[in-house]
Amino acid sequence: MNLRRGSNMTADQFMDDIDLRILRVTEDLRAIQRELNCAAMQASSDPELMESLNNFNEIESIEALKMALDQMRHFLWFYMEIIGSDSELGDRLRQAVRQRPSADAPANNESSLLEKIKYAADHAMLQYLSDGKVKKPN
Repeated sequence: MNLRRGSNMTADQFMDDIDLRILRVTEDLRAIQRELNCAAMQASSDPELMESLNNFNEIESIEALKMALDQMRHFLWFYMEIIGSDSELGDRLRQAVRQRPSADAPANNESSLLEKIKYAADHAMLQYLSDGKVKKPN
């Protein structure tokens, strides 16, 4: 099974690699949170630190991280619904992923797959919200 372009990685190896990456990213996110929390606590009594925290590059990188985390949270909600085989919503998501989102979708297979996933996630989220089950995923 070729899960990565240009490699002969098995599904088990692929999942082991993903698990390790998830652990590293999780540890990094927790470290970032601790460091930002300490900086925020110290900033109230240190004007120089407060000025550095308000630096444009710092704010820009935090906004980029926030957007990436929001997108990941949305995707993880979608992913968990898709792999939940018992779920009616999971069935709808899998069906939506199989559909082509539009006639003008990119010809590139990887881009097309990403477009299908985005379309399915958006479709499922709207359907899920319209069913009145939740206001938004957490």
